[in-house]
Amino acid sequence: MGPTACGKTALAESIAQHFPVEVISVDSALIYRHMDIGTAKPDAEYLARLPHHLIDIRDPDQRYSAADFRRDALPLMADITARGHIPLLVGGTMLYFKVLFEGIAELPPADTAIRQQILSDAEQLGWQAMHQRLAAVDPSTAAALHPNHSQRIQRALEVYYSSGETLSSHQARQQLEALPYRVAQLALWPAERSELHARIAQRFDQILHQGLVDELRALRRDFDLHPGMPSMRSVGYRQSWDYIEQRISEQQLREQGIAATRQLAKRQLTWLRKWPGLHRLGADLHSNEVSNQLIDTSLLKISKLLHELSD
Repeated sequence: MGPTACGKTALAESIAQHFPVEVISVDSALIYRHMDIGTAKPDAEYLARLPHHLIDIRDPDQRYSAADFRRDALPLMADITARGHIPLLVGGTMLYFKVLFEGIAELPPADTAIRQQILSDAEQLGWQAMHQRLAAVDPSTAAALHPNHSQRIQRALEVYYSSGETLSSHQARQQLEALPYRVAQLALWPAERSELHARIAQRFDQILHQGLVDELRALRRDFDLHPGMPSMRSVGYRQSWDYIEQRISEQQLREQGIAATRQLAKRQLTWLRKWPGLHRLGADLHSNEVSNQLIDTSLLKISKLLHELSD
């Protein structure tokens, strides 16, 4: 695990050179086909060296939930272990990890009409107002969500409007389903926030240079997309959509994209600070390469954990 831009992809490759692992991607943006630049998706050469499961499994106009991820990941993990390999889960979508480890409550199916009304209201009123609307009907869920966490606010309101029951009440009935595996949990951890911010800015500049805006133009041409879709709420695509619609300038696209990525990293670190049983690996972000010291430390830590788990 780890915040965005901290080097998880590169470290996974180093781990794979020493342990019989197969990688399962835990990333809510990498699931989408044709969204390669904005998601910083590993290139074809990297994926040929280290194939990943659960990359490029949906088109950008399709939905994919944490529950879908769990349903897909569990049989993959069973297949991998049956081959005598170790599932290595790599990513920063913390909700996916949580649902995988604990299970998830059965929720009402998505209701397109209700969702569109919520998104329409949000476009007129803003997500701060929608967060306040959620707080009025489901205060415990609202208290756990940042006012800018639009996707989860939308889903919580949708559950309430479609079922007449709050998301928190559904979750209270949830039966936790522990994974049938012994798990070693490791997180890349930046030593300095300023180093992570510099890496984020560098990477966002790189994806702009590689053609993020043109990639989104092609997606809009080839698929029936709107800005409320989960794929289009991904960092970089949201801001590029506003740029294409001439709501912001090129400079604002860069500034807002970097700021949004920093906010994403902050949320990821907030999750990880509270994560039980987590082993931190200090990440040196001064270089684009994974340091030998980090690799050695990581391999030593993993070897120790695997030994402990096998006892």
